[in-house]
Amino acid sequence: MKRIAIVGAGGRMGRALIEETLDTPGVELTVACDHSDHPAIGQDAGRYAGRADCGVKLTDELANAINADVVIDFSAPAVTSELIELCAKHGVPLVSGTTGLEQSHHQALNAAAERIALLWAPNMSVGVSLLCQLVAQATLVLGDEYDIEIVETHHRHKKDAPSGTALRLADVAAQASGGQLDQRLQHGRQGLQPRQSREIGIHAVRGGDVVGDHTVLFACEGERIELVHRASSRRTFSRGAVRAATWLIGRPCGRYQMQDVLSLPTR
Repeated sequence: MKRIAIVGAGGRMGRALIEETLDTPGVELTVACDHSDHPAIGQDAGRYAGRADCGVKLTDELANAINADVVIDFSAPAVTSELIELCAKHGVPLVSGTTGLEQSHHQALNAAAERIALLWAPNMSVGVSLLCQLVAQATLVLGDEYDIEIVETHHRHKKDAPSGTALRLADVAAQASGGQLDQRLQHGRQGLQPRQSREIGIHAVRGGDVVGDHTVLFACEGERIELVHRASSRRTFSRGAVRAATWLIGRPCGRYQMQDVLSLPTR
């Protein structure tokens, strides 16, 4: 049995991860962590996820996460920062889907990758991983004549905007067309300034209970192409995360991507 620890177990994704872990043959939930103020601390993780008791109680002791073969993290940037150091120190592989990370967090991930196997991805669904490949291919084929705009929609409770997935898609397009995203990114539009050549626009929409929709628009004079991914359940993300976690166990030190897990070409 491959032992999995979940950090951020009390959140929406955490609940889905508990369900996925309990439903996946060959894996075992050994630790479920969240912050000390969470009302479910001390409750059985299985019961919290709407299942039968599994014998693992939600804890606020982050240090317990190392008592596993791999850690899955869907928490908050401050927690992820602490977890990176903890996993690197104790040699425990880490899969993280925490969004809203800053450059310092990615630098810490790069440093930790010299000591452990780790994977960070803003979206771990198989469909989004494939979408990234399609966006790269479309960008290469269509060229600069086509304007690129990305629209993402999420539930009203999502804290970060734009979504990590939207930023990832924009970065894929920028790299495929030979440029740096920070020199081309435009967040929304307001006022009288017209669209600039080679801009990549991102527009964030928040409302209701939308799990996650992403549309990448390629438009030129006379036609437009849209690549769309719509998630109707968080289980699509948790399924990918558990798949990545089991794949990561035993891998050499390094920073991996979902494309590695799925044997897709990396960019």
